[in-house]
Amino acid sequence: MDQDLSAPGILTSRMDEAIGWARKYSLFPYPFVTACCGMEFMSVSCSHYDVDRFGAAFPRFSPRQADVLMVVGTISHKIAPVLRRIYEQMAGPKWVVAFGVCTCTGGFYDNYATVQGIDTILPVDLYIPGCPPRPETVLEGLMLLQKKIQAQGRNA
Repeated sequence: MDQDLSAPGILTSRMDEAIGWARKYSLFPYPFVTACCGMEFMSVSCSHYDVDRFGAAFPRFSPRQADVLMVVGTISHKIAPVLRRIYEQMAGPKWVVAFGVCTCTGGFYDNYATVQGIDTILPVDLYIPGCPPRPETVLEGLMLLQKKIQAQGRNA
């Protein structure tokens, strides 16, 4: 019973590679927008940049239906517990993207009210720098996140 795997119609793959590929093209972002970077985030979602071709254009506004938390803008210490609760409500596997310099490092808000980088309250998978980040940078970051997700496979 020697089976020829090179015959047409037979596809072989490792399960973790197939799962990684499926997750890569089925991202459901939860946009947590608090400041001016939100305009740039919205422009990436428009037809000119077409984030739909990456399988990540359909935002979810329920953390239980999302797998990518897009933190866009300045995070104050007052809103940080809300952000943490949203992250905890997301089902696994989940990823966090810090969008903009204020989210990544606190930006030019070096004061008592601003979180100096969301990595102090959440594990961050991808940093997208800029004030505000250009749409091309956001698309490049999305592709980097997809590579990371595909490499994780079913180990996520």
